Amino acid sequence: MDVKPLRYFTEIVRSGSFTAAAEKLHVAQPAISMAIRKLEHELAVKLFHRSERKVHLTDEGEVLYRHAQRILSDLDEAHLEIAELVGLEKGEVRVGVPGMMGSYYFPPILMAFRHAYPNLTLKVIEGGTGMLQNMLEQGDLDLSVIVADRVPDSLESFPLIREQMLVTVNKEHPFTAFEAITAQQFFQEELVLFREGYFHRKTVDNLARAHGAKPNVGFETNLIALIKSIVRNGFGISTLLSMVIEPHDQLVTRPFSPGIWLDLNIAWRKDGYLSKANQAFLNFLLEHAQRNTKQS
Repeated sequence: MDVKPLRYFTEIVRSGSFTAAAEKLHVAQPAISMAIRKLEHELAVKLFHRSERKVHLTDEGEVLYRHAQRILSDLDEAHLEIAELVGLEKGEVRVGVPGMMGSYYFPPILMAFRHAYPNLTLKVIEGGTGMLQNMLEQGDLDLSVIVADRVPDSLESFPLIREQMLVTVNKEHPFTAFEAITAQQFFQEELVLFREGYFHRKTVDNLARAHGAKPNVGFETNLIALIKSIVRNGFGISTLLSMVIEPHDQLVTRPFSPGIWLDLNIAWRKDGYLSKANQAFLNFLLEHAQRNTKQS
């Protein structure tokens, strides 16, 4: 079987339509349609329920999609292993990073890695940990930062960082008089939070459910600078990780009572092949994390 139709097929499933898949793959839509018709003829099944705007998998399509993902992943890894055996000097690292860590924790690490390995290419994808974990499991990422308490059996992971969540207010807010803030006090305020799908927001939502509270969300944004500006100007309060608070922010932070800590791991697929480039980045990252642990 030619694997090109399988690549077309999996992209149609991910994109939701033939048109979107054609744009993503930079292939003419008639060519994709023809390849799928030939694939359906070869397998003697119908793979999609077609509608005007979206396509949906048939039962047979569901089965093929499950196997196609594994076939294409294994094929890509085989190419990579063979290339490395014949002396590949260049490689690519695809790593998923949550927005807050991408802005504050990772930049010096990425720059130091590039200095140590100038021939390797780093592809950094920012997003919520849920989305990144799905991309990792599907083979669209080689490594990703995920929440430590939700590691599925399909992934290997190693502790990367532990950060405290801090209630963040401006200098005039009454909370500045307290040493710590309870969840009940926090949820009485108008909040500035990350959008749903981010580990930070999920932690806040879980805290609200645990205390029977309904968050009063005045602003939703994933832009950390905007969150800080809104809080600084007194239009709400937030909670941020300690790593992102800088002296010039003119903000005041207080821990929760009891304290809330976030544990994040670096993860990779158990059945996946880690290239030499990815192994080099993983080792570099873990050495950095271990040095930080010893210093703290």
